[in-house]
Amino acid sequence: MSVCAILFDLDGTLTDPKLGITRCIQYALVELGYPPPEAEELLWCIGPPIQESFSQLLQTSDHGVLKEAIALYRRRYSTIGLWENTLYPQITETVKEIRVAGYKTFVATSKPHIYAKQIIEYFGLLSLFDGVYGSELDGTRVVKGELIHYILVTENLLSADVVMVGDRKHDMIGAKLHNITAIGVTYGYGTEEELKTHGADKIAHSPEEIPGLVVV
Repeated sequence: MSVCAILFDLDGTLTDPKLGITRCIQYALVELGYPPPEAEELLWCIGPPIQESFSQLLQTSDHGVLKEAIALYRRRYSTIGLWENTLYPQITETVKEIRVAGYKTFVATSKPHIYAKQIIEYFGLLSLFDGVYGSELDGTRVVKGELIHYILVTENLLSADVVMVGDRKHDMIGAKLHNITAIGVTYGYGTEEELKTHGADKIAHSPEEIPGLVVV
């Protein structure tokens, strides 16, 4: 195995965005006239593309309705929600250890990259990543498989040289689409069963376990 680059998901892998994401979803639903579920009932929304989550919450595929819901979500998220976020313990040390071992590191998130970069900067992690990749505000590259393809092409990486680390099935599916080794983390918002069902090759139960699974 000639791994040289590690892709990290953001929400549920590097940071815990529970407070910000759930509050912004609740805000959008209230503004649309819907009773908002409790935060604990919205944890499944952490990880998937936000349009996908609103489609299920509102039981609609109507583009206009979803566009309005996302706009309301972003109204609060861009000014308040993205800061209602915490760094998982030992993440800084974990990424540093991987970089010291000679690996390149990238953020690969379905979240718009303009928000992702602000979050990475806020936590003082920007110098620990060779690039921060995410979707565009219009939904381009919101699907993890498309995002990973974009990173591979942009960074001139071979699938065999890359490992994807993430906490939800979307990370595993995206990785397997490109025959990339996938490490699922269970301290985020996906279960071990979800991760293994969708192709996780290895499982990390804490950030400290990740270097041992990727550094060879």
